[in-house]
Amino acid sequence: MTHSPLTRSSLTRRRLIAIAATAGGAALLGGRRAIADAPMRWRGSALGAQVSIEIYHFDRLKAERLVHRCVEDVRRLERQFSLYDPASAIRALNRAGVLVSPDADMVALLNAALDFAALTDGAFDPTVQPLWDLHAAHFAQPHPAAEGPAAELLADALSKVGYRHLKVSPDRIALLKPGSAITLNGIAQGYATDRVTETLRAAGLTTTLVDMGEIRASGTKPDGAPWHVGLADPDEPGRVSETIGLVDRAVATTAGAGFRFDSAGRFTHLFDPGTGRSPSRYRSVSVVAPTATEADALSTAFSLLPTARIAAIVAGRGDIQAHLTDSNGAAMVYGA
Repeated sequence: MTHSPLTRSSLTRRRLIAIAATAGGAALLGGRRAIADAPMRWRGSALGAQVSIEIYHFDRLKAERLVHRCVEDVRRLERQFSLYDPASAIRALNRAGVLVSPDADMVALLNAALDFAALTDGAFDPTVQPLWDLHAAHFAQPHPAAEGPAAELLADALSKVGYRHLKVSPDRIALLKPGSAITLNGIAQGYATDRVTETLRAAGLTTTLVDMGEIRASGTKPDGAPWHVGLADPDEPGRVSETIGLVDRAVATTAGAGFRFDSAGRFTHLFDPGTGRSPSRYRSVSVVAPTATEADALSTAFSLLPTARIAAIVAGRGDIQAHLTDSNGAAMVYGA
């Protein structure tokens, strides 16, 4: 099903829910097995995804307070990173081209985004928002041209893209190209996942599985087995194409099918910063990494890169794994 680019749900531009987790058992608190009959659970939406926080705790009041603290932190991050909220910090930056005295989390996440941009030769680029705006406006027309936006409009949008023209410091964030704009939709969910995981760890929970659009596991399941995470088939919702085990790791999946501007799927939420077009190298890309921030950013970047470059990045880091399904349905795995 396709959605109008003007609806809130479509502005996520991230992906279909491409990861499903199966987590049995209870979390541990200070070495004690939780004895709650049911988990403390919160479900909602944040940063363009359906998310949940679920913990087991022998003290329900403490569990409620802990979940509330996590939700409040996620809402605070959403006020920084959300493209839906007209009052968010990212919207203020995109309107004015500058953000003075930015929040520390905004600075940290943008610095991480720039690091991943450099690592991936610009495949990950937080300044591609003008390309999204152009395609959203084009396909919102009553009878949009099937070949996409006109070449001159695409060239104009591309002239505003370039991560090297984004300057970040603790005191000031600036977009140096007029008309430039940023998006953190390829990394913010991972960052939020890590923040919730850190909050739970600080509270003494050493066996947890957090799903904030990306998934991160702390420790093993209570029985000592890895957390089993199913990677969903982007072309067949509800079908799991592969199951992997996670122990102190995170996983993120990116698929062009997550959002399509057109029914043919030629134009998706993924944009090549060099050409402005949507790539079709892979049906899906999943990355397993130590943190959800890293898994999120690299799954986005790898969707644009050839396998040789992906293999080189994976080999150079040594602590990540990439699971690719190419356009013909062939599966490939890089990394240990």
